Amino acid sequence: MDMCGRYVIARATSDLLPSLLDGLGPLPDDFNVAPTTRVPVVRERHGRRELPLVRWGLVPSWYPDLKRRPQPINARIETVATSGMFRRPFAQARCIVPAAGYYEWVVTETGKQPHFIHQPDAGLAMAAVASAWPDPTKADDDPDRWVATMSIITRDAHVAPGEVHDRMPACLTPDSYDDWLGDHLGSDELLDRDSHEIAHDLVHYEVSRDANSVRNNGPHLIDPLP
Repeated sequence: MDMCGRYVIARATSDLLPSLLDGLGPLPDDFNVAPTTRVPVVRERHGRRELPLVRWGLVPSWYPDLKRRPQPINARIETVATSGMFRRPFAQARCIVPAAGYYEWVVTETGKQPHFIHQPDAGLAMAAVASAWPDPTKADDDPDRWVATMSIITRDAHVAPGEVHDRMPACLTPDSYDDWLGDHLGSDELLDRDSHEIAHDLVHYEVSRDANSVRNNGPHLIDPLP
């Protein structure tokens, strides 16, 4: 089972990921990001980084319509370079998803208990792959013809101390950003850029069950329970 599909963006994340987001503009505040939401990602085009909004849940270019399932929110690092769904996005359209942290859930006798997982004093640069889906109802020269989508790459979480879940996002350190976004490395070298170091630095704590519903939002969602 992959990581649960909820994470946190905050304006302050720009300060926590300075070498990734410098000069790219402010991030939105969204303390309960859910699949199908359009979220900011960092990608490189013509040698420059940019911060477009991309729909979370990958739709391959060859899907006949935007409603077809599955639209995976996660891609497993073990197969992302070889699977039919992700092989081309991995080779041609890698991106980075900035986050303040993410949620996982533990099933208890009284219901699902959310935990907030993050790196103290730093944001998370989650490795991801993107795809552009062409809307057949729009003209070739229509700027809205292409719908950009993405999946966050996950890895085995058992390297993380006190892990809550068996999967976690694959995260990048600042010295790997250019490699991940560029086109100068082969797939084996790229997959080595996933950082065990960050996994060891992650901490988690229980938060309000308000996080269970995507209708709830706000900074109180990541306050630790007393």
